[in-house]
Amino acid sequence: MNLRRRIRVGDHGAFGELFDAYARSVYNHAYRLTGEWTVAEDIVSLTFLDAWRLRERLDEDGGSLRPWLLGIATNVTRNTRRAARRHAAAVARIPVEEAVRDFSDEVAGRVDDAAQLAAVRTALARLRRTEREVLALCVWSGLDYRAAAEALGVPVGTVRSRLSRARTKLAKYLEPAHTSGQVRGDRGTAVGALREGNS
Repeated sequence: MNLRRRIRVGDHGAFGELFDAYARSVYNHAYRLTGEWTVAEDIVSLTFLDAWRLRERLDEDGGSLRPWLLGIATNVTRNTRRAARRHAAAVARIPVEEAVRDFSDEVAGRVDDAAQLAAVRTALARLRRTEREVLALCVWSGLDYRAAAEALGVPVGTVRSRLSRARTKLAKYLEPAHTSGQVRGDRGTAVGALREGNS
């Protein structure tokens, strides 16, 4: 029985012979069509799979089986390219997700901010109540000296002197933490808000 007839009846040995004889030729053809060796390898596998599926359509008489296999390989390549185009088009329609941003710097910054805030809170707690009140009114609430004096029922000069003492003390209280490395950044940053407004 010739090779064609053996293939038609599903002889596994005949398919082994077919593969050994023409796999390289099918691979070269697929590579020339695609220019990609990995795709060409896939096409070889799919070509022989299709050849097995289509074996009963093979004429019993004829010459080399190379043209038959290369025809199958050409169709497989065409289908593979069509599927790749459909896949690329489908992927292009998927909304692009925003890159997940690296929040480690933000977390580190928040940790630094928390440490700095704790140092500022400790320093504020060391101030006299009257000094904290002046800070609260003039710096955080944005009142001018006259309005703060009115709110506290004290002269404007008293507001000025209390605010000046509060600033000096805060700078002093925050200095050791800054120089020991407990609070990163500029001491001026920690008390920068205090320098705004009514100086």
